[in-house]
Amino acid sequence: MGSFSIWHWLIVLVIVMVVFGTKKLGNMGSDLGKAVKGFKDGVKGEEEKKDQAIDVQAKEKDKSGS
Repeated sequence: MGSFSIWHWLIVLVIVMVVFGTKKLGNMGSDLGKAVKGFKDGVKGEEEKKDQAIDVQAKEKDKSGS
């Protein structure tokens, strides 16, 4: 009773497709994919900025120490 079978999920999928339509679901999936990609690029960009800042700090420390 606690878990759903594959038939329950198929019925839910059919109802969602009837309510929203396949075109709108495709657009939502595409938009979600773009959002995830943008988020990953943003996180990757921040990590690169942190690495660059650390490199700059290390170079400045080497210049002042020499």
